[in-house]
Amino acid sequence: MSIISGGMDSALSSYIAKFEDGYEIIALHFNYGQKTEKKELESFKKIARSLNSLKLVELDLHFIKEIGGSALTDKSIEVPKSGILPGVPVTYVPFRNGIFLSIATALAEKEGAEAIYIGVVEEDSSGYPDCSDSFIKKLNEAIDEGTKSETKIELKTPLVKLKKEQIVKKAKELNVPLEYTWSCYEREDKPCGVCDSCRLRAKGFEIAGLVDSIYLQ
Repeated sequence: MSIISGGMDSALSSYIAKFEDGYEIIALHFNYGQKTEKKELESFKKIARSLNSLKLVELDLHFIKEIGGSALTDKSIEVPKSGILPGVPVTYVPFRNGIFLSIATALAEKEGAEAIYIGVVEEDSSGYPDCSDSFIKKLNEAIDEGTKSETKIELKTPLVKLKKEQIVKKAKELNVPLEYTWSCYEREDKPCGVCDSCRLRAKGFEIAGLVDSIYLQ
């Protein structure tokens, strides 16, 4: 099973799951009231279909928007555009990956899946506590405790220690359709180019010496 947000990292993680690790893909996506929900869903469907996924699962978790506290879900909180600052940024969605992975675990157990792939990246987290390698390992221990004895699910984070330029190069190597992916936190028509996520993506392509095909459409 692969959690696919519609972004570049989750797309590459899914391609690694299929083309390097040999898994068939159950593609899972969450709508949680994020500002770019429609665009991310569109990207998810394109990526999942490009993988010939066994199943596409789309779940609505709009209670996350009701919890609030993040610039990604609360229209009254502006998405930062001045670059990455120290500390946990306002784009952090409280315990989002914990929620996603808990639900993914329930589905994976029901489907008999052996692994859940998620494209978390410590560099990309900008200080997000639920993107760390240590968090994923501890959550995997909790999953082992909280599922049936015969259930064996491993959380896979193939990108967690990579730099963005390494992700870009690896995606090109595996022919990931990066033109399908979406990184912008705020806009759905075209990337804003100045939010943290757009900046990280642009930096990755620049250092990798490659052209981002998202701007060629």
